[in-house]
Amino acid sequence: MDQIKNIFCIGRNYANHAKELGNEIPSSPILFSKPTHSLVKADGKSISFPKNRGEIHHELEIVLYIETEVPEIFEVEEVVSKMALGIDFTLRDEQAVLKEKGHPWLKAKGFRNSSVITEFWSFPGIDACTKTDFSLLKNGHTVQIGNITDMMFDFKEIIKQCNQYFGLGKGDILYTGTPEGVGAIKHGDTLALRWGNEEKGRFSVTMEQNCF
Repeated sequence: MDQIKNIFCIGRNYANHAKELGNEIPSSPILFSKPTHSLVKADGKSISFPKNRGEIHHELEIVLYIETEVPEIFEVEEVVSKMALGIDFTLRDEQAVLKEKGHPWLKAKGFRNSSVITEFWSFPGIDACTKTDFSLLKNGHTVQIGNITDMMFDFKEIIKQCNQYFGLGKGDILYTGTPEGVGAIKHGDTLALRWGNEEKGRFSVTMEQNCF
């Protein structure tokens, strides 16, 4: 695993995803974090998830790797060296209860194995990203597909916001938001993450009754 210091995430960054869950469209980025212990690679193995905590939803995302401290004035290509695809898994039933109580989402977002990630590759630049869709296949069927042109807050804005509130440095990664099509996983599912026509990672799902 590449050396990763902090995991920052953007919620509801695609309007159609917010709508599919009945959430309001945010006027500014919704920021949250996840512990590094939640990271696990999509390298073909089986990944375990808790069976007894309600529905767990997949949320496919582009992940950016921050190479350096972020100055006040910057271009994305100057501070991002690599990218990956990832899945921000969410305990949806638990999240709903936490939101209703006005509590933080951490218990629903930060459990072990909730941050699946592929290997990183060199960041190709904003223009190349606009020309490439990313997608998630579940059991061979495409369930999520996105393009950064559909983001409400682009890479530069979310980097700026995260840096303003938390500070960013080498080794920090950003999960940049998920397009519509999120859904529950079940035991035996196989998930594949694709960048254009290239598969970047895959894994199978194991649901365990006594899994953490």
